[in-house]
Order: sequence, then C-alpha cells, then structure tokens
Amino acid sequence: MKVFKFGGASVKDAKSVKNVALVLESQGFEHCILIVSAMGKTTNALEKVVALYFQKGNYKQEIDIIKQNHIDIAKGIFCDQHSVFQEIALFFDDLEAFLRRNKSPNYSFVYDQVVSSGELISSKILSEYLNEKGFTNQWLDVRDFIKTDDTYQEAEVNWQQTEELIRALPENASYVTQGFIGSDSNNFTTTLGREGSDYTAAVFAYCTDAEAMTIWKDVPGVMTGDPRKFENVSLLSNISYEEAIEMAYYGASVIHPKTLQPLQQKNIPFFVKSFLKPEEKGTKISLTAKNELTESYILKNKQTLIRIATRDFSFIAEDHISHIFQLLNQSKIRVSLMQNSAISLALCLEDPFGNIDAFHAELSRDFHTELVKDVSLFTVRNTDLKDLHKFYKNKKVLLEQISRNTLQMVTQ
Repeated sequence: MKVFKFGGASVKDAKSVKNVALVLESQGFEHCILIVSAMGKTTNALEKVVALYFQKGNYKQEIDIIKQNHIDIAKGIFCDQHSVFQEIALFFDDLEAFLRRNKSPNYSFVYDQVVSSGELISSKILSEYLNEKGFTNQWLDVRDFIKTDDTYQEAEVNWQQTEELIRALPENASYVTQGFIGSDSNNFTTTLGREGSDYTAAVFAYCTDAEAMTIWKDVPGVMTGDPRKFENVSLLSNISYEEAIEMAYYGASVIHPKTLQPLQQKNIPFFVKSFLKPEEKGTKISLTAKNELTESYILKNKQTLIRIATRDFSFIAEDHISHIFQLLNQSKIRVSLMQNSAISLALCLEDPFGNIDAFHAELSRDFHTELVKDVSLFTVRNTDLKDLHKFYKNKKVLLEQISRNTLQMVTQ
C-alpha cells in the first residue's frame, strides 16, 4: 500500500483537482490511500464561521460563500446533473443544522464539528472526479477509522483501536479519505491540530505497513529555508528521520512535528514532492547514511517571549518549573525555546489557541514576569559556529542560545 497526502493548495480549484489525476497517472494509483485536506483557504473560512457563530453574527452568509465556492469548483469539473452537487448540498445542510441545534458553549467542540466540513467536502469531490477518470476508489469517512480522545482541537489518537479498524480495510482496493479529523468514543468529530493532515497520512501508513508515504506540496521538497522568507535556498535530497524531527521541532512548516515518529518506528520512507513537477525526485526522509547536514534556516513568527523570576530572588527550583509547565500544559501553549539561570527563566512560546493573556495573569500571581508579544524565533541548523556574526546584522536580539551546530535567537 502507498499513502499519498494532498494538501489544500493541491485541490484549491478545478484546475488543481484535475492535476491530482495527472500526478496519479505519473505515479500509479494501484493499492493507494489518498489523504486530502480542505480546498485552498476553506479551513480559515470555516474558522470565521465559528467566530461569527459565537459572536451572534451572520455566520449563514459566510457559509453561503463557502458553499458557492465549492459549487463553482465542482462546475469546473462535472456536468450540471452530476450527483456530487447533491452531496455538496447535503454537507452544508448538515453544517447549518448542527449550528441551529447546538447547545454546547464549548468553543473547541463546536470548532471541530464545523471546521471538519472542509475535508469531508473536498475529499468527496476528489473521489468522484477520480472515479470518473478511471482511478477507481472508495470514499471513506475517516471518522470511522481514526479514533481519538475528546481533546477537541488537538485530539490524541487511540492507536490500538485505530490500527484495528484500518487493518480491517481490504488491501486490494484504493481509497480517498480526509486528513486532520477523527472521532471520539461518542462519535463526535475531533481534529488533530492545525496541519494535522500530514499526521493522518502517517497514521494510515503505520497501520497499513505502507511501502512509502508521499506528501504533495507546491515546493520541490524540503528546502534549506522557506523560499518566501529566505534567498538562495536549496533542496535537501536526503535527510534522516532524526534530522527531519529536529527541523520539525524548530518549526520547519513543510513537516508536521507528529508525522515522523510513526514512520520512523516502521522505517517507512517519507517523500516530500511537488505536485507541479511530480517527475522530480523531491526529498526522501528515511533511515539513511546520506544525511545532508546543510546549513538551513527556520523562522517562526508570532511568538511570545516571557521572562519569569521569583519574587524573593530565590532560585528557580524544580517545583517552580513544574508549576509553570503545568500551567503551560493546561493553556495548550507550546515552548519553542527555554533558557534558565539561577533566579530567572525565559521562555519563547507559541500560543495557537489565544490563551497567553490568561496564562500570564495566572503566572503573575506567584512570579515577577515580563511579557513581549509578536517576536520571532530564528533558527540556523548545521551552521559553522565560527561564522555567526552574519546572522546578527540588523536584528534586535532579545534572547539567544547556541548548542552544538544550532543557533537560535529571539528577535523583535
């Protein structure tokens, strides 16, 4: 079995959907599982629906815009009488019915039930189109296969149950299903965190003992830096699981942090390739002796720097750190960089759920704190430590850390 994941950019319009068939024509579709993201910026648009719903705004108007966008894409692919238009209408009817009937005030719960619609609709459109083009496939509702806990917006996979369900799939067929979503024990929809479609693909690859997994992107593969942010970047042809995990941890957006562990456990090769040029080799991530330790650059924006000190100038001890990290865990705030001295602790934080102010208020009850929002974390991997001065030019550095061949700096 092969696992292919197509992200939002690869199915953003009718032309892109048709291009997926061209990619499969060049790669082969026999015994394949396709994981599909929502089309284009649909997830962002559905997040706006959730926000308007809780603000008592006109969320129906936003739903109508999203619905029309999907109808327009389908019109560029199918004849007017195709059954897919009824399918699209049903998905949006279900979405509006849920919001009409919902009584839960839990934002994360509502978010997951609404935002998951994007993947369900995009995968149905792609599945129908591929069947028409001779790529015979069965559409699967991934919620019947990936089972999770009820941590809405960032659910944890129940691996035992998920593996049993996926392994029951017949191996002599091909499938199209959704990334990013699953369901809990009550069959309510859950999501695996933003950009979780890559993780979904890794779960299917692990559970089917796939021969390989490929993520199709609008870039040639894993680069030494985001070409939208850095000049003179180049392609990394071969990197190890360990190096890829490090890059993902530091914030390389082309790889989802959770994706690599299940693949590494079974030594499943992982390719990152361009859907615009599928004939090119892209990047291979595997258990390799050809690891390219080329200097690479990662920039994470929208970070928060917080400095923490005890009120009585006593040491930052283990009980203090334990308390701080317990609060971080409760607030779903991620630590991108940590640096401590005897009486202070500095943390560079990522706040995906907008909880930083509440966290800061709680922390300030017991500690002296200093908060700086909207900073950037710049990481250089595999660099020559004798030639670091070039990275400091025109930067206001608030915090820096050097370890082995990695430089990190928080800048404003």
